[in-house]
Amino acid sequence: MPPAPPATATAPASVAAMRWHKRVLLISASDADDPRLVEQRGMLQAWRTGAEDRDLVVIEILGERVIGAGDGAGALRRRYRLPASGFGVALVGKDGGVKLRRSRPVDAAMLAETIDAMPMRRAGGR
Repeated sequence: MPPAPPATATAPASVAAMRWHKRVLLISASDADDPRLVEQRGMLQAWRTGAEDRDLVVIEILGERVIGAGDGAGALRRRYRLPASGFGVALVGKDGGVKLRRSRPVDAAMLAETIDAMPMRRAGGR
C-alpha cells in the first residue's frame, strides 16, 4: 500500500465547533481598508501572548469573505448581530454567548478584563 499523501490544509472549523474549546473575537468590516480594522489588528498584534493565554481565536469577516472559520459571512453577521457594512466586534465566550459587542475597536485591556471575568476563566479553565 503506498504511503498516505501529505496532509493538506483542512477547512477552518465553524464558530459552533469551537464552542467549549475557544473564545472567539469576531471582527466585521466592509473591506480590508477600513481604518478601524487596521487599528483593531494593531491592538491584537501587540496582545498576541495574552490572547493565546486566554484561548482566544480571531475571525475576520471582510465583505463576503471569512478568515479563520468555515462559516459564511452573512450567517455569522446575522447570528452575532454584526453590521452588514461598516465595522463591528463581538467577543464570544466558550459557552457560545456574546460577552461584548462594540462598533469601534476594542483595546487589549478591555478584552483581558472581560475574558478574565468569565466564569470558566475564573475557575481555571483558561
